[in-house]
Amino acid sequence: MSIHLFQISLTQLQGVGPQKAEELHALGISTVGDLIEYYPFRYEDYRVREMHEIKDGERITIQGTIASLPTMQRFGGKTRLICRVTVESMLVTAVWFNRAFLKEQLTPGREITLTGKWEQRRRQMTVADSEFPDKGGAKTGTLQPVYSVGGSLTQASIRKMINQALIQFGALIPEILPAELLEKHALLPRRSAITRIHRPENTLEGQEARRRMVYEELFLFQLKLQAYRATHMKQADGLVHPVNNEEIRQFVSRLPFELTGSQKQVINEILHDMKQPYVMNRLLQGDVGSGKTVVAAVGLYATVKAGHQGALMVPTEILAEQHTRSLGAMFEPYGIQVGLLTGSLTERKRRDLIASLQMGLLDIVVGTHALIQEDVYFRSLGLVITDEQHRFGVNQRSILRRKGMNPDVLTMTATPIPRTLAITVFGDMDVSTLRERPKGRKPIKTYSVKHNMMDRVLGFIRKEAEQGRQTFFICPLIEESEKLDVQNAIDLHMQLTHALPELAIGLLHGRMNAAEKEATMATYAAGETNVLVSTTVIEVGVDVPNATLMIVMDADRFGLSQLHQLRGRVGRGEHQSFCILIADPKSENGQERMKAMTDTDDGFEISRRDLEIRGPGEFFGTKQSGMPEFRLANLVNDFEVLEQARDDAAALTASESFWSSQSYKELRDNLNRDAKQQTEPLD
Repeated sequence: MSIHLFQISLTQLQGVGPQKAEELHALGISTVGDLIEYYPFRYEDYRVREMHEIKDGERITIQGTIASLPTMQRFGGKTRLICRVTVESMLVTAVWFNRAFLKEQLTPGREITLTGKWEQRRRQMTVADSEFPDKGGAKTGTLQPVYSVGGSLTQASIRKMINQALIQFGALIPEILPAELLEKHALLPRRSAITRIHRPENTLEGQEARRRMVYEELFLFQLKLQAYRATHMKQADGLVHPVNNEEIRQFVSRLPFELTGSQKQVINEILHDMKQPYVMNRLLQGDVGSGKTVVAAVGLYATVKAGHQGALMVPTEILAEQHTRSLGAMFEPYGIQVGLLTGSLTERKRRDLIASLQMGLLDIVVGTHALIQEDVYFRSLGLVITDEQHRFGVNQRSILRRKGMNPDVLTMTATPIPRTLAITVFGDMDVSTLRERPKGRKPIKTYSVKHNMMDRVLGFIRKEAEQGRQTFFICPLIEESEKLDVQNAIDLHMQLTHALPELAIGLLHGRMNAAEKEATMATYAAGETNVLVSTTVIEVGVDVPNATLMIVMDADRFGLSQLHQLRGRVGRGEHQSFCILIADPKSENGQERMKAMTDTDDGFEISRRDLEIRGPGEFFGTKQSGMPEFRLANLVNDFEVLEQARDDAAALTASESFWSSQSYKELRDNLNRDAKQQTEPLD
């Protein structure tokens, strides 16, 4: 919107004094521009309905003639006004609460319009609003906007102020979008859309106005991201990796398994970026068990062969140790040295490893956030890979990247992100997706049960153990909490030890030191422990192919994506695997999550449902940078518009004319001044 409207004080509006302006400030409205862009979140429908269309429990508007004198009832200082009204050929009972002043106006034979909740069985309406046509009936037949209000502000007062703002300053509303986009998407002009969103004549008009403003909101946001990409991300200041395709083919051909089509495509995308003179900034997302580690290994192999070093940062020591073992085995035949850097290394080992990195004797280092400590230096860092990127803050990731001269960056996540969020939050990144399972992987059978079925669950554990298979048993807390009535790991370990004396039961939780955790996991991985009782410390990446049963206690206490991550710890071998979710059937959100988990094991579908249940902010958690708050757009429902807006913004910022033509001046000015939806590009 024009800068002029955002410079106009609220007190310049007729009828708005300092007190009203203060109340508007509390809603985040500081200027006339803010007020005009303060959109309704729904509409109250005052359009008159015919009786045959009406369903029980609906909020409706009907019109009729008063048929009897009203009666008044008093109870506890409150009043109940009852009157019969003839609507079409039906006699309807109208009931008002605490509207005693209306009694004198309810005269038989007078026309009246009633809005309220309809009770079919009693042919009765609890009236929320009523008007008399002989007095004008301003609301009758209209859609009235409903806004978020607070303090002494009422719907009537904010409607009046917005209406006044449109009358006084509506002519100053400029067009921001270029004519070709308005034509391409058949969008209303901006002034018309803003006016209609506040004062729609009918539902279709309101929908068209909203469609225009949602597109604009998403387009302007995407324009910021795409402009950032155009001016920062594709500058020719990155490392050029001279990738030898024949060497890559040989490396892949010697792997003990065949790559999926999806893995091959993603590897091509990554290697293509690594060959370019600009910095790669790519997100690799894939479902649990989709084979991201192998893709990362090919990238690391390519950077070492090009004469550089690679770094892989992961959130836990368990995962770091696992990756070091698997990468070490892959690279050993090629003489590529892989090191492990975690907080639990002895001082001497740490010093030796850092010296090897600095001198270039170590090709690849895998580590936790210990990698970003000040005294860690590389001879030539060419590729930075962050696994489970959402576990690290923006600053942590950027510190690691700055340890090289513009190294290529690959961030990986096993929490599949709905496409809309990937486009929104990671708009400054290229996104690669692994969708296929490696060959031979069987879908995991998932069941939701109540706590009283524990005996059957124990029987299932015994059955799997008799066949030589292992069980993960997960619970939310380490020890008792007064706030949450949940099973804890220490108690559960004791109970299972008593209930299953013939089995070896292990215990793993976050308060154990690194050596204890490593020993526990090594024992379990070797098959010496039948059941591992654990907190969610094993959520990410732990690979035990012989584990076929995942049991989650108090599953309704976990988020949907987290449950899917836990389920992904089994199903990694040749045997059929199972996931049993023990949940409270009375938990409403829990029921929704359990249904989603038992309906599908597709991580992308799971994440879509998680987004619907929790919303974008909760989906990423409070630490996630870059999650904008939109006034109108809904990332679940408006995904098609978001994709259109992203494509349009990318095409526009890639053209020379956008940066120089007068016809795009308003958009360029908007990029520079509108910090309201500014997102910090990740890294």
